[in-house]
Amino acid sequence: MSPADARHTWPAGVGRTVLASVDSTMSEAARVAASSTFPQWIMAQTQTAAHGRRGRPWTMPEGNFAATLLMFPLERPELVALRSFVASLALYDAFVAVTGRSDPFSLKWPNDVLLNGGKVAGILLERGPSYLAIGIGINLAEAPPLSMVEEGATPPVSLAHETGALVAPEEFLDLLAPAYAHWETQFTTYGFAPIREAWLVRAARLGSEIRARTMRETHHGTFETVDAFGNLVLATSKGKLTIPAAEVYF
Repeated sequence: MSPADARHTWPAGVGRTVLASVDSTMSEAARVAASSTFPQWIMAQTQTAAHGRRGRPWTMPEGNFAATLLMFPLERPELVALRSFVASLALYDAFVAVTGRSDPFSLKWPNDVLLNGGKVAGILLERGPSYLAIGIGINLAEAPPLSMVEEGATPPVSLAHETGALVAPEEFLDLLAPAYAHWETQFTTYGFAPIREAWLVRAARLGSEIRARTMRETHHGTFETVDAFGNLVLATSKGKLTIPAAEVYF
């Protein structure tokens, strides 16, 4: 099989489970991890208790996408966490495959995908004692109401409304899994460097003024780059600032 074919074929050795309903695919991954030894995608048509970053509720209108990739990585925790960038690149490729366009999509640090400047997908990483769960939520058919969005946050958009592309969740999963496998191979073979380079090419607001809000304070500055450890590098009036975790606002 050629590398091009592999990017459109379900990856070998990776499981695929599609559930009609579950509390959350992240919770299901944690349950499955206790008895599993191989990576697998767990997708649900409906979630009854989904959550996003910092426990925020995640709404899931009908036709949207919710899935978790369960993995058993062996690297140090700081390297494992860099898979949010791997997942971002995989999402970007899957969106391009669906729409035939790359220009409306961009990647927002640390873990969102934007479409025409609005949030179309989010990524959530959670670690267990021996596993990593990469949760992905996508507004394929419908965006949640603005009332569900934190004030000042990037407004949500849907793939269908913004591009006219109608794709079923299972179809999207069959594009996302091979795309993820491609970038995962790059990551495990060559390290973070090629992932970082590819991500920066697709980065939203690189070189522009942004706000980065940590748990304690808000920083204003120019989004200069992402460093070799995945940290946001902000050029501020007081000099360069390296930020490992924050909420970013445009």
